[in-house]
Amino acid sequence: MSGRLTTHVLDTAHGRPAAGLEITLWSLGTDGTEWRRLKTVRTNQDGRVDGPLLAEEEFVPGRYELVFAVGAYFAGLDSSLPNPSFLDQVPVRFGIADSTSDYHVPLLVSPWAYSTYRGS
Repeated sequence: MSGRLTTHVLDTAHGRPAAGLEITLWSLGTDGTEWRRLKTVRTNQDGRVDGPLLAEEEFVPGRYELVFAVGAYFAGLDSSLPNPSFLDQVPVRFGIADSTSDYHVPLLVSPWAYSTYRGS
């Protein structure tokens, strides 16, 4: 049985899911030096992506990076924030070691701070 990669984003400043936030998924090539863009998606009204970012034959062990466009998201909500914003692109680099397990990488974010963890 194959695992899958999922994510969601919670806007902790407003106490709600971060709808419409752009996320880009990257993978590190087998040579260990070159990053390759796999896909760019947007969160839905629930702050989630409509399907897994990786599943089945795409879901393989390796190094990955999710880049969350939080600066653009918050700028679209609140014009009183400073320009440039404190947070812009939030990268989260992580490894997938077990292709039979689910990896869930949520982002909890405000204009001033963020945290993440490995969920399931």
